[in-house]
Amino acid sequence: MAAGATPAQAHDSRRSGFDFMGAATQALQRDDAHNPVMLWVADGARRWRDPTAGRACATCHGEAERSMRGVAARYPAWDERLAAPVNLQMRINLCRERHQQQPALASEHDAMLALESYLAMQSRGSPLASLGDPRLAESIERGKRLFSTRIGQLALACTHCHDQRAGARLGGSPIPQGHPTAYPVYRLQWQSAGSLARRVRGCFAGVRAEQPTPMTPEMIELELFLAVRAAGMLHEGPGVRP
Repeated sequence: MAAGATPAQAHDSRRSGFDFMGAATQALQRDDAHNPVMLWVADGARRWRDPTAGRACATCHGEAERSMRGVAARYPAWDERLAAPVNLQMRINLCRERHQQQPALASEHDAMLALESYLAMQSRGSPLASLGDPRLAESIERGKRLFSTRIGQLALACTHCHDQRAGARLGGSPIPQGHPTAYPVYRLQWQSAGSLARRVRGCFAGVRAEQPTPMTPEMIELELFLAVRAAGMLHEGPGVRP
């Protein structure tokens, strides 16, 4: 997807969070020259080629514009050695640990968000994969159950807002359908880039539930279900959200 392009899902009733934003915020995402998340993309491009860790990402993967095309749209995915699903942040950490002998990065570490944003940029316009790998089936089902389970002191499930009340307003803001099509995002409320995990944790806090830790099996399973729920929609990250 070129700079200035916007997501399009005319084939069904699903809508990106982009469609629920005001015109000014949409304009930020349309124009890479003004999209604040491009600062993280530029840092990610630098880190991709940085050999100070002993081996640069580019040493193995070459030019990301070619080798990483569409990759972000295919995660979470199964990892053979772990025999478990991993998301893109976990894949970045596995590469660091296995091939660069570097420690794992936290989900909201600037270096993690920079690399994830840079990789997301290479998948703009790619449809989110259907994740038909049978090894993912049980994890997807557990994620689906979590999406529909009432949690927190408010006893609400994800589905109550993002399925049943999507398009309505909460605290003056529209409720989107909750599709993970634009992450990482620069969120105006945060004044920073942030991961899907950060947004999910914010929803848990909103219903007064204990916030899950990023990159745990529970979070990966929920992310898997969200990816399946959005399969076929266009990857538009890194994006902007209110």
